[in-house]
Amino acid sequence: MRSGLAVVGGVVAALLLSGCANAPKKLAAGERPGLAFAEERAPADTEQSPQIAMLRPDQLPRALGGLAGRTIRVARVADIALRPGEVVLTFDDGPIPGRTDRVLDILDRFGVKATFLMVGQMANAYPATARKVAARGHTVGTHTQGHANLASLSHASAQAQIERGRKSVAAALGSYRAAPFFRFPYLASTAALRNSLAAQGIVVIDASIDSKDYFKSGPQAIRARTLTRLRQRGSGVILMHDIHPRTAAMLPGLLADLKAGGYKVVHLKPGAGGGLLVASAKTD
Repeated sequence: MRSGLAVVGGVVAALLLSGCANAPKKLAAGERPGLAFAEERAPADTEQSPQIAMLRPDQLPRALGGLAGRTIRVARVADIALRPGEVVLTFDDGPIPGRTDRVLDILDRFGVKATFLMVGQMANAYPATARKVAARGHTVGTHTQGHANLASLSHASAQAQIERGRKSVAAALGSYRAAPFFRFPYLASTAALRNSLAAQGIVVIDASIDSKDYFKSGPQAIRARTLTRLRQRGSGVILMHDIHPRTAAMLPGLLADLKAGGYKVVHLKPGAGGGLLVASAKTD
């Protein structure tokens, strides 16, 4: 095994992400990578979540159409203007083999596209999985190099984290292209960073519905919480993570509920006048 791969393995062990709730912890030498960011408790508002029937992927029909909605071309934040009943699916912190693959398979079965905000170090570690996301027609954006809380860094250091993440994801994707979309880790931003990103043509993808799948609550609670908040708002950008088995476990049921409720999944793609990273795949 090449020494470079050994270095990558160490990076992944230190970074393996499981959510955007807490600061990361370091792993001891030889410790198996775990869910470094996950809360140990369920959030208070889901401790009494209703029991909702869950569908396993193998229980679903082979083809599930009718959930895919329109495509929105996004060149600035204001372009993400959702109509009632529209949702955007977003997944942070990956890619990671197996877990990201399962999410991709479920999205395919429902015929919908999502936006994946990738951490640079994860893309470096698993470039084949990163390319698979783009090859399936999903939009790929970035999420810094190492999932640092940018609001706690100097402006220069935060900008360096953003740029390194963009370069790492671009390198991992090879002939595919990442969209000029970015999400702040922990959703922790500053006005100066937002202004800087806008000046570069990079669109910040905020989240209006947080599934809180980084808490160690069960799939049923995640699904119920997400649906409740969506029904309260009527539409929104849903924040999830492709690195959690519990997220993939609840996703078929969530998508089935969206379809039954008449919701449409909107696909975000780069619009004219975007930044240096201009497309989500080889061709539209």
